[in-house]
Amino acid sequence: MKLSKLLHQREALLRQTRLANLAYAYRRLGDFAGRVTRAGLYGKVCLSPADPASERYWPVLTALEQHQSVIEEHFTDEDILELEELLFFVTGQDSTDTIFQLQTIEARFMRPLRRQLLRAGISLEQEILANQKTNLTE
Repeated sequence: MKLSKLLHQREALLRQTRLANLAYAYRRLGDFAGRVTRAGLYGKVCLSPADPASERYWPVLTALEQHQSVIEEHFTDEDILELEELLFFVTGQDSTDTIFQLQTIEARFMRPLRRQLLRAGISLEQEILANQKTNLTE
């Protein structure tokens, strides 16, 4: 491929990359929301980013209304790291705590992604059907 052709395609590639990231965040947040629903989890939590200055090298998801052991039972450190990255992508806030109700992941974080995807002409029908099938077989 020639450099001039690649530069000519740059805008389209950037747009597609953004849409792919929106789609990935939408799907993964949907997975988290599904896990919360299936497990019957609820209540206010605080997602705190890693803070090496405080010797906290991983993000922490803290239960503010329920037992912390329930969070630890359902979310690994890797899950919490991914959730932090997804919420950073959605909100643009990387160094502040994010407080939210577990049961509102879909409403608070997925709906804005869904609107952006639909506005861009992305069809979510297959995604919805796939999630419904997955949820029925689990």
